[in-house]
Amino acid sequence: MALINKIREKSGIAVTVIAVSLILFMVGGDLMGPNSMLGGGNNQVVGEIAGNKIDIKDFQTRVDGFRQNYEAQSGRSLNENELSSLRDQAWNQFVVDIAYKKQFEDLGLSVTDEELYDMVQGNHISPSILQAFSDPTTQRFDKNAVVNYLKNLKTLPIEQQKSWENFEKSLREERTRSKYENLLKLSTYIPKAQAEKEYVAQNTKANLRYLYVPYFSVVDTTIKVTDSQLESYLSAHRKEYKGTDTRSIEYVTFPIQPAKDDSAALYTEIKELARGLATAQNDSAFASMNSDIPLPLNQTLGTMTEQLKEAVKTFVPGGVYGPYREGNTYYIYKYGGTKSDTVSTARASHILIGSDNQSDSAKTAARAKAEGILAQIRAGANFEALAATSSTDQGSAQRGGDVGYFPNNGTMVKPFEEAVFSATATGLIPRLIESQFGFHIIKVTDTKSNTVYRIASIGKTIAPSQATRDEAYRKADEFVNSVKTKEQFDEAVKKNKALVVATANRVPESATNINAIQNGRDIVRWAFKDDSKINSVSQVFETEEQYIVAVLVAKSDAKDVKVDDFRDELTTKVRNEIKAEQITAKLKGATGDLETIAKKYGAGALVESASDISLATGFLTSAGFDPIALGKAFGLKPGQKTGVFTGENGVFVVELISKTEAPKIADFTQYKTQLTQSLEGRMSYLVNEAIRDNAKIEDHRAKFF
Repeated sequence: MALINKIREKSGIAVTVIAVSLILFMVGGDLMGPNSMLGGGNNQVVGEIAGNKIDIKDFQTRVDGFRQNYEAQSGRSLNENELSSLRDQAWNQFVVDIAYKKQFEDLGLSVTDEELYDMVQGNHISPSILQAFSDPTTQRFDKNAVVNYLKNLKTLPIEQQKSWENFEKSLREERTRSKYENLLKLSTYIPKAQAEKEYVAQNTKANLRYLYVPYFSVVDTTIKVTDSQLESYLSAHRKEYKGTDTRSIEYVTFPIQPAKDDSAALYTEIKELARGLATAQNDSAFASMNSDIPLPLNQTLGTMTEQLKEAVKTFVPGGVYGPYREGNTYYIYKYGGTKSDTVSTARASHILIGSDNQSDSAKTAARAKAEGILAQIRAGANFEALAATSSTDQGSAQRGGDVGYFPNNGTMVKPFEEAVFSATATGLIPRLIESQFGFHIIKVTDTKSNTVYRIASIGKTIAPSQATRDEAYRKADEFVNSVKTKEQFDEAVKKNKALVVATANRVPESATNINAIQNGRDIVRWAFKDDSKINSVSQVFETEEQYIVAVLVAKSDAKDVKVDDFRDELTTKVRNEIKAEQITAKLKGATGDLETIAKKYGAGALVESASDISLATGFLTSAGFDPIALGKAFGLKPGQKTGVFTGENGVFVVELISKTEAPKIADFTQYKTQLTQSLEGRMSYLVNEAIRDNAKIEDHRAKFF
C-alpha cells in the first residue's frame, strides 16, 4: 500500500539593457550551446533504433514523465544518480517500443483487457500489484484495496490518474515480453545426439600423464614484440576485438581539504554538543537534531565502525565519550547500555566457486576447483589472496572475501547462513558449503551475537570554509594557466612535488565517474568534444571534494580499431605465440619417456598425472582446464602419446594411460534436461542481445547529458 498511498498524496535604455541581458541569460544555452543552431550544431537526435531516429525533445518528454511518477511516489526530488537511472529506463523503453514490439507484432502477441483485469484484480495477480498493495508490516496482499483504489481513481488528481495509466501500460509490456520469452523457451530443443554426447563427455573417464611447459616459464622480457607483429595479429583476429569509443586521460587534483582553522572551529562546537548531550532529557532527540549524519540509536557490532567497536568495550552506561575522529567527521556518543535481540549477527568471508551452468559436469568441475583451493588454505595458503584471485563473487573478492556483518534473517542464502551461525569459533570452516550460487569456502571472522547497544550519536563533518575552497581553486587556476600542452603539463607536475598524476584509461562516453572521482560527467564530455585534441589540456573542473585539471592522451574509435586500443592484450597473445614456437622448437625431435624429454628440455618442464578425468570436468593440476589438451588426450588409444602441441596456456606432450568408456544406456533424459535448463536459463539474455544487435542501436545520449 505504500506506493499507492503516495500516488494518492502527491530609465528606458537601462531597462532595455537589463531585459535583453536576462533574455540572453535564459535562452543563451539554447542559442549558443554545443547542440544549438547558433552554436554550430543543430543535431537534436539522441539516438537511433532500427532506423528510427529518437529526437531529444521526445526523449526528454519521456524522462520527464518517469521523473514525475518517481517524485510522486517517493515524495522528494531526484538526485543526479537517480535521474541518470531514469534516463536509462526511458531509453530502454524506446528500445522496447521500437525493437521489441516489432517482434511481438510479427508473432501476434498482445495482452487483452481481460488479461490485464486478471493481473490487477483477478486470479493471477501481477507481482508488481502484489508489491504495491501489500501491507508493509505484514506483507499480506489486500485485493479489496486494489478494488477500492480503482473505484476512486477518477476522483483523484489528473497526475495520479496518469501515473496509474502508465503503471498499467508497464504491466501490459511486462506480460507481453514474458510471453515472448516463454514462447522461445518452449521452442528450445535438444536432440538425442547432443544429450548422448553430453553423457559421454561426463562419464568417459581417463588416466593420463603429460609434459607441460607453461608460457610463464619463459621470462617475458626475453621476448621482443614488434608493432608489425601486433598489426598482423590484429588483422588476422579482427572479429575478436570489437571497437568502442573511449578516451584516456591523465589528470591532477587539487583537494579541497579542511584547514586547521576549520577543524579547530568544529572541535570547539562538538565539545559544546557533548555537554548538551550529557544533560539532555531526551538524548536520542538531541542527537538526531544536531548530527550531520543520520545514526541509528540501537546498534549491533555489525553496524558499528571499527573504531566504535573497540571503544564501546570501555563504555559505562550514562557516560558521554569522544570526540572520535574518522576522516573529516567527529563523533560523540552517549552510551545507554545493552539488551538482547531476537536477531543475531555474525561476520564472515568467503571464496565462491560458481559453475558456468547447472549441468552435473559443470558442478563437478566447480567442486573440484573449490576442493583444491580449500586444501591450499588448510595447508597454510593466504585466504584473502586466494579470494582476490579465485572467487567468482567479485564484490567480496575485492575485499579479500569479506562479506561484512549480516543478520540471521534470510539476508544470505540458507546454506551459507546456517554454516556461519552454527560456528562456535572464528576461523575456517573445514568443508565446502554448497548453495544455488556454487561452492563456498567460508572463514568466520566474528561469531554470532544478539547484543544490541543503545548509543545516542552525534556526527559533525568538517566542512572547508569558503577561504579554503578559494585557495584550492587559486592553485588549480594558476596551474592550468601555466600549461597548454601535454609537455608543459608534465613539466609543471615535476616542479610541483605535491601533485600526483593519475590515469584513467579507455573511459566510455557514457561514464559518470572517473576512477574514484564522483560526478565526472563534465570531464568526460570535455574529453569527447570534437575540439578536444590529443595532448590538449582542459579547463579547471570542480567536484565536491577537489578541483581537477586533465590532459587528453588517447582516443579509440569504434569504427577504426587500432593496436593501441588493445595493446596489452595483443602483446600477451603475440608473446605467447612466440614462446610456443620457441618451446616447440626446443622439444621437437626429443625421444624417450616424458621424464627424459623434460630433462632434455630443462627448467620449466613439468611432468604430471591426471586420474579419472572426463572431457567435461578434466582439470589438469598446473595447466588447469585446457580443452585442447583434453581433446588430444581423449583422441588417443591407451599407451599412445601425442606429439608436441600448443594448448591454452602452454605447450604439451600427452600420454594416455587408460580410458574407461561410458557405460551404454538407453535413456538420456537426464542429460537432455540439463542442457535444456542451461539454455533456458540464458534465454532472456540471449534474446535481448539478439534483438539489440538486429536493431543496430546507436546511442548518442552522452552528447546531451
